[in-house]
Amino acid sequence: MAGTKQEFDPQLVTSYEFPQTTYTYTERDAALYALGIGVCSRDAVDDKELKYVYHQDGQQSIEVLPTFAALFSIGVQAQIANIPGLEFDPRLLLHGQQYIEIYKPLPSSGCLLNKTTVAGLHDKGKATVLEIEVSCYEKESGELLCMNRMAIYLRGAGGFSKSSQPYTYTKYPSSQALAYKIPKTQPFAVYEECTQPSQALLYRLSGDYNPLHSDPKFAEIAGFSRPILHGLCTLGYAVRAINISICRGQQNMIKNISGRFLLHVYPGETLITEMWLEGSRVLYQMKVKERNRAVLSGVVHLNHISSSI
Repeated sequence: MAGTKQEFDPQLVTSYEFPQTTYTYTERDAALYALGIGVCSRDAVDDKELKYVYHQDGQQSIEVLPTFAALFSIGVQAQIANIPGLEFDPRLLLHGQQYIEIYKPLPSSGCLLNKTTVAGLHDKGKATVLEIEVSCYEKESGELLCMNRMAIYLRGAGGFSKSSQPYTYTKYPSSQALAYKIPKTQPFAVYEECTQPSQALLYRLSGDYNPLHSDPKFAEIAGFSRPILHGLCTLGYAVRAINISICRGQQNMIKNISGRFLLHVYPGETLITEMWLEGSRVLYQMKVKERNRAVLSGVVHLNHISSSI
């Protein structure tokens, strides 16, 4: 990872101080994001989803989906290259997991102050897993709005441990609350939705312009037959399915979200989200219908359970 693996000092990575950044967005950005993850694609006047793109029934502003918070940490991956001693091939970088904690309903527009830290570093031999945490504060009030934590796999950058025991560091103890196992029983709910062939081209307008999602030649070099859908777009689809099927459109029921990216999705494929309700948490698994392959799994914790469920 550094000039030689023996010279690599994990403490330089874990103690690295990211510069604080700001993220400003408007109601238009929130609406564009909603369309990018399929809102109103089935029905343009869906009363459970129109509120995310239009001021219906006298609303003063549109409502914002919880996964919109994932956009606040866009740009962090580019900053990883500035961490001292951390050398990797950006073409081999994979976004493995995403965790989002929502502390208050997301406003339809705002200016945020982002504070970023290294939350974990793990030597996996052939790869390094880097955990990055971004706490997002409303700039004017200083109030903590949400938090993103992502696990990034740096393939080909592992093997830096100096002892027989692989190096591992985490800022937090492992949480049983986030541990899950997909049940073998019948799902509590199933939601099926077809993405559009242009879905990635629409979603990229929310700020992720990686050519892997738009350029056929780039995608081919990366080993795909055509551009693939953004992982965070897939996560948005899954949480929307939970919001529709279990929260009955009350997105403020969602407290936190975790997702593990298992496989790519091609725009135009059909997504099937299976959901299991266990108390105040929802276990979920998303499959691609055309290939019968699991592409995403995770757990969503709810603030409360709707009496209508």
